[in-house]
Amino acid sequence: MAATTPPKVVFEHEGVFIHSSPDDSEDQDLISGFLRIVEKDGETLVEYKPLEDADPSNMLCACKDSSSVVEWTQSSEENPHRPVDHQLSYETEWDMINAVSFRRKVHANGDGGSNHVNDQNKRAFSFNVCDLRSVTVKCEGWSYLTFRLKDGTALPAIHFHQGGSTVFLDSLRKSVQINESPDDESVLIVSTYSKAFSQSFENLLDDTNYGFVQKFKKDPYTTTLGGFSKVTNYLFDAFRAPELECQQRPAEEVADVLGELIPGLEINQQEEPGFEVITRLDLGPRPEMQRTGPVTMEEWAKYQDSEGRMTNLPHLKNAIFKGGLCHAVRKEAWKFLLGYFPWNSTHEERKLLQKRKTDEYFRMKLQWKSVSEEQERRNSRLRDYRSLIEKDVNRTDRNNKFYEGLDNPGLILLHDILMTYCMYDFDLGYVQGMSDLLSPILFVMENEVDAFWCFVSFMDEMHENFEEQMQGMKTQLIQLSTLLRLLDLAFWNYLEAQDSGYLYFCFRWLLIRFKRELHFQDVLRLWEVMWTRLPCQNFHLLVCCAILDSEKQKIMDRKYGFNEILKHINELSMKLDIEEILSKSESICMQIKSCKDLPHSVSEILGLNTVSEPSAALETSEYGILESPQTSPRSSHRQDHVVSNGHSHLKETAQNGCKVAFIS
Repeated sequence: MAATTPPKVVFEHEGVFIHSSPDDSEDQDLISGFLRIVEKDGETLVEYKPLEDADPSNMLCACKDSSSVVEWTQSSEENPHRPVDHQLSYETEWDMINAVSFRRKVHANGDGGSNHVNDQNKRAFSFNVCDLRSVTVKCEGWSYLTFRLKDGTALPAIHFHQGGSTVFLDSLRKSVQINESPDDESVLIVSTYSKAFSQSFENLLDDTNYGFVQKFKKDPYTTTLGGFSKVTNYLFDAFRAPELECQQRPAEEVADVLGELIPGLEINQQEEPGFEVITRLDLGPRPEMQRTGPVTMEEWAKYQDSEGRMTNLPHLKNAIFKGGLCHAVRKEAWKFLLGYFPWNSTHEERKLLQKRKTDEYFRMKLQWKSVSEEQERRNSRLRDYRSLIEKDVNRTDRNNKFYEGLDNPGLILLHDILMTYCMYDFDLGYVQGMSDLLSPILFVMENEVDAFWCFVSFMDEMHENFEEQMQGMKTQLIQLSTLLRLLDLAFWNYLEAQDSGYLYFCFRWLLIRFKRELHFQDVLRLWEVMWTRLPCQNFHLLVCCAILDSEKQKIMDRKYGFNEILKHINELSMKLDIEEILSKSESICMQIKSCKDLPHSVSEILGLNTVSEPSAALETSEYGILESPQTSPRSSHRQDHVVSNGHSHLKETAQNGCKVAFIS
């Protein structure tokens, strides 16, 4: 087991009572105790212990394995601190089955302790805040709280006869998000993302292990958020009691589970008021679009003036969109496409920019390089970031020659850039999946500093995908659903009938921009095409639509259900033709643009309201950049501004009821 750090008590309140019986009988016992919120090894625990059992020689702490509570005995010369019950595996971080437990200490002679526990011990409890589903707040002259865990366990109500419940809830809000239930104002719904969310990426992106049932028994929460092959069976089977194997629960209960996975995601909202009601639209014929060859070094050079400024940007971007770039051009062109180099900068200005950015990079790198082991022992977040990065780096694109083999320099650079990014954006730090976004950029740049700043620019666009609130993923899934309903209402209705209207099977596509769906060289082509911002905003959503359009007939003809749809989409990985997909995506965009009565929400998603002439608007936007984006806040970046407009609209759409219902 990894070394533990002393627990930090962030809240403690004595005089908190448990009533021996739930009724108001006069002869019931009032068990007084203390309530604590404790931070230990990056985890947050809520503990309650009766005062009679609160011997300072015993303290409940969490292991690095946050799933269970272990007891530590008082340190002495003969008996130093040691955990009673080591976990079998350090990797098992989310064993939610044993979320609430108390393990009796082992006697010094090696004999096991008695299984008998008195009534006071039975009243003690401790749980990780990640296990908490809701808190019910009631008042009968004083406030009392009831905790309900995600496995359905309801803990004894704790009564604040001497006050303190408000301070406790305020302290709890520092570790979790608490929202009032729309159905019952006395119930507070708890949402926790950070570690569970990070852990979810690990399983979501690694879909080679199909031992779902065994894994679910050990680790239900992480496995529920796992890869498509793993989530499939759970969403139905989890609702079947062992003795009722054949009885399937209603589809709306499955929707409730998906709502928990991505809180706030509501795709099927057609029964709610406030919709923008539109009859079925005739989009007209879909034009055939042809791809061209990639831009060569000679062609690229023609777009530079004598001082190195890029000229005729609309034509250049259109050429890149239509055919991509030769690999020899990418190292320079990607710096422009990602906003590291301003399009109107000269050779000399770019040299000065690189020098300044090199100094800035190594100052940040020195920050984590100079952290001593002693300092790191007191910085759990940095330790967690380093641990995740080391784990991910060792399995990122290892079949690519740039990263294969032991002690590969590419892996060292990948590690160092990701660690430095933690210093650049410590609030976000590192979340699993980010190594997938960096790998192709480092492969192309073959330079640590250039790769870092290009990655920073890309992360400015992708940032919301990895934030704890998952706002970026919610927004994109809602936008994608809106587009799919417009393009093919019959197919969308079919998916909805199969409980797939959430489009959760597209989660990985959106999260890391198809990185795990395409061959490595095809990823390079897709990304550079998308970075042109042509022919519309959020073009990647039309890429999703194009893939689904190619698969819809097979899905419907074979009458695929929920499980089969997830499995089928998952198995498309490495079987997609990128040029065919790009051609169809462009065709879909042209078809939508030709529609005269386009719904307002669709126009907003694709940026068609404000960009009536895409090339001219892009030229103005590009020439408006006079400084490298990294010198200004994220919100001022051109790339992020485009995306943020779409996001803010979606937030408004979800909150103000500007939704779309299609009527056939």
